[in-house]
Amino acid sequence: MNAPVVATEYRRNRIHSKKFALLVGCASIMMMFAAFTSAYIVRQAAGNWLEFNLPNIFYINTGVILLSSVALHASYLSFKKGKTNMYRSLLLVTLALGLTFLVLQYQGWQALTAIGVGLTTNPSGSFIYVISGLHAAHILGGVAALVVAIIHAYSLTHQVTPARKLRFELTLIYWHFVDLLWVYLLIFFTIQ
Repeated sequence: MNAPVVATEYRRNRIHSKKFALLVGCASIMMMFAAFTSAYIVRQAAGNWLEFNLPNIFYINTGVILLSSVALHASYLSFKKGKTNMYRSLLLVTLALGLTFLVLQYQGWQALTAIGVGLTTNPSGSFIYVISGLHAAHILGGVAALVVAIIHAYSLTHQVTPARKLRFELTLIYWHFVDLLWVYLLIFFTIQ
């Protein structure tokens, strides 16, 4: 006696090709920063290393960048719910916080210089400037994406289409990524 054959439908969960490309890009950025932090550890072990505490402004900066992630996520949720004014306002708040992060980052570098840790004073300071400067460059990329999102938010009628939702999700993923990357870097600099 043969058992009845049950037809099973198999579906693959596929990630959108643009999201996949962004995640690959994020992975390569993460590898670059892992290489820099690894080089930091190796160079620190070689000696001639200036020990210093990071100025407090870097910790304030971390709060600003985390708050920007919360604002952008709330903007995304408002976008999906059709709350146009909230969605647009929170995009502007995110942009303002992103720019504030960059200004505070610059002030952090000035604070380092004020305590005697210049760009070329010691390899320890050089690493801080280079790594945090590279991160700031990636934040600038996120700021550019936010500017495009704001232009779309104010110039297009608010409609939640698959294309616009995807575009927002790409911005959201990248922004959360650079925010978490900064948290990693700050923890790394603090415990080293």
